[in-house]
Formats: sequence, C-alpha cells, structure tokens
Amino acid sequence: MKENNLSIKTIVAIGIGAAVFVILGRFASIPTGIPNSNIETTYAFLALMSIIFGPVAGGFIGLIGHALKDLIFYGSIWWSWVVVSLLVGFLIGQASKSIDIESGEFGTKKIITFNIVQVIVQAIGWFLVAPSLDILIYAEPANKVFLQGLVVGISNMVTVAVIGTLLLLLYAKTRSQKGSLDKE
Repeated sequence: MKENNLSIKTIVAIGIGAAVFVILGRFASIPTGIPNSNIETTYAFLALMSIIFGPVAGGFIGLIGHALKDLIFYGSIWWSWVVVSLLVGFLIGQASKSIDIESGEFGTKKIITFNIVQVIVQAIGWFLVAPSLDILIYAEPANKVFLQGLVVGISNMVTVAVIGTLLLLLYAKTRSQKGSLDKE
C-alpha cells in the first residue's frame, strides 16, 4: 500500500487519517498537569498510518491533523508542534519498507525495529525540535518548553510503544503471510 506519489488511496488515507487524528486529539487525550501537554493516543494512530501508507501519508496526516485540531479546539495553530507531528509521521513512515507490515509478519525483530525508530524520532521531535521552535517562533521560556517537550515526548513514546505496537500486531493479522495459500 505504501506509495511515494499521491495516489487516490494515499489521498483518502490522508483525509481519513487527519480526521481521526483530530477526533482522537479531542476525545482520547489525558491531561498531564503540565500546561498544554497531554498523553495522546493520536501518535499511536499516526504511527499505524505511517507504517501502512508510508512517509508521505504519515507526514501529511500529522501536519493536517494537528493543524486542524489546534485550529478547531484552540482557535489558532501552534506551528512548532505541528511541524513535529509532520516530522514524526514522515520519519516513522520511512521505516515502513523495512517493517513491511503488508507481509503479515510483525514479530519480535520488527516490533523492536518499530519501537527503536519511533523512540528516536519522537526524541528528536519533542526533546529538540518542538522546544527550539517554541523559543524561536513564540519566544517561550526555555525551561517551560523543554519540560513540555520532555513530558509529551516520553508519554508519546510509551503510548506508541503500547497502543501503536498493538495496532500494528492486529493489522498484521489481517494480512496474508508470505507463502500462504490465501491470495488477496
């Protein structure tokens, strides 16, 4: 299913993915107690879509979904975090070829690969990029934004490791395994 061009399937995945991102961001977020920092299920879903549809879809789902969520629920777009959502979706999608979820196999090696990738990507995004852009774009205090980035990054890593891995395991079970007599 992964394609680098914008096929009809990819465009539909982006539209549906962005809509689900907004819905999960509104109804499946848990406040952490740190201002504007929630435990989000959106990133587990974003990881699933990025692995299934590849980096272009993952990047656009993160970009459009996060921008729409901010606009609808906060009245303005917080671009520094939207950029990180784009980055997370795109870079996790880059691992889609090596994980090859369409093969129907998502064993220990692929689970470890997926989680190493998502932890590295989210560490770069939430520990470095988001706080740096918050300081550069919005002149936010460094201690505030690095704390937010730390809390959001760790919670997203855990959420994706648990929920994202489960979603990928379930999705893999819907695919025909290599060598299977069952043809799609």
